[in-house]
Amino acid sequence: MVQTEHTPDIVQTQRDWTRTYNALAQAPATSNTALRRRLIGLSRRLIQEVPRAQLADLRRRTEERS
Repeated sequence: MVQTEHTPDIVQTQRDWTRTYNALAQAPATSNTALRRRLIGLSRRLIQEVPRAQLADLRRRTEERS
């Protein structure tokens, strides 16, 4: 398992991604465009900033800190 220290802004981005994902799961299909767009933007940032091998570690550590 890859273990690294993630910057606070990346940890916050992951938290925002999780919250947005959960909100999208609860939102009615007719009013979820803003949530989908936000999730895409957060996903793009995470993909650009965090190496693929570290994404699972980031998610796990974010859940532990919550």
